[in-house]
Amino acid sequence: MSNLEHMLKFERFEFKYILPKQLGEEFESALRYFMRFDPFVEQTPHHRYFVRSLYFDDPHFSSFYSKVDGIKTRAKFRIRTYTDKPSDEVVQFLELKGRYNQFVYKRRMLIPTIERPVCRHLLQCLGNNELSQQFMFEYYRRQLAPVALVDYWRRPYFSQYDPDFRLTFDEELVTYQSDGLTPKRSDTKRRVLPGFKVMEVKFKRQIPAWFHRLVESYELKAKPCSKICHAMEALQLAEDI
Repeated sequence: MSNLEHMLKFERFEFKYILPKQLGEEFESALRYFMRFDPFVEQTPHHRYFVRSLYFDDPHFSSFYSKVDGIKTRAKFRIRTYTDKPSDEVVQFLELKGRYNQFVYKRRMLIPTIERPVCRHLLQCLGNNELSQQFMFEYYRRQLAPVALVDYWRRPYFSQYDPDFRLTFDEELVTYQSDGLTPKRSDTKRRVLPGFKVMEVKFKRQIPAWFHRLVESYELKAKPCSKICHAMEALQLAEDI
């Protein structure tokens, strides 16, 4: 398998924690005895990078409600990039992220710069691979369309002892009710989970014993957390009732 193919396809387990900002900073400080910054951010300000995702859903918000209803097998499409400056020439991906219980899988493919109308441009550039065909099938079957844009800053860590064990801290979450990767002035903007950080724990086999002890010492509890669901609630597009 080539490096590119490996980058575009992976499977792992994930757990999430929503932490008040101060507690998150204290936990990060303790964490650095066991983990290092990802080399990608070692020389960047605040050791973090920007993430922007445009999420798709159908007119009934089926992806939203499958999450809040706790459906064990579910998936969603999004376009992901790593800049908020449209003039930057950076990669963009079409992604399918799915879950079976706690098992998470992601399929992604490189796509050219997508302009409005997003779906029409996206359909024009898709090929005959499995992910393209799956998106086109779901697009026509469910009438998929962009529903919200989610921005945040991510600080990634990896274990010095197990490179497959990774943590990320996401902060300064913002959402726009947007139909493109660049929000317009008229797009509604809302903060998401203000005053909190989202910690994501990612691993392929098992969680190290030291992490269990650290989590217990801070009395942290994992809980379901979907950024797009919180974003849609902040935008009052849908709600968990």
